[in-house]
Amino acid sequence: MLSDLSAVVAPIDIFAIASRKDVVAALAKVRNGVITGEGPTAGGRVHFSRMLDSTDTSWCVHLLTAAAVDNQPVSREEAEALFEINDAATERSDDGRFDDLFAKAIVHHAASASGLPVPARRIALAPDTDIESWAPTRAVGVNIEVLEWIANQMRGKRRSNRQLMALVASLIGAATLPLAHLPNVLDLGM
Repeated sequence: MLSDLSAVVAPIDIFAIASRKDVVAALAKVRNGVITGEGPTAGGRVHFSRMLDSTDTSWCVHLLTAAAVDNQPVSREEAEALFEINDAATERSDDGRFDDLFAKAIVHHAASASGLPVPARRIALAPDTDIESWAPTRAVGVNIEVLEWIANQMRGKRRSNRQLMALVASLIGAATLPLAHLPNVLDLGM
């Protein structure tokens, strides 16, 4: 995939990524390129506005799995940046790769924010790693506030991620807390 990016004049130096904050800033550049179809991440190729293609997805993969952050959990800010990219892209031409990455990254954040162990990003976010192999399958130990945050991010969006919705719904279904604690989580727009 790096070869996908080497054909473009490198607008983002992946090797300069030193923190999750750097990843967030770089993901904002990807989002801007998706929105406008122009800019440094769109340079050197035909890119229509609001279109997310395989090169955009490659940028996201390389940013999220940069060496400096690989062993850190996906942060709330990185997850929010991915929600913004997801919202910005009304069309996709990446064969579902972004949707897979997006679901895995959001669940990586949710599990780690709940104090659950998560694998390194290069493993958890890899296309050949099944999310079920590492993601929590029961709500025991999952932070309800994190589930509410995810539900709020997903509510009212015109494009939904079925894999993420199914995983969150299974976590909610397995919850042992009274339903009164989950008023904002139950309406996932399914």
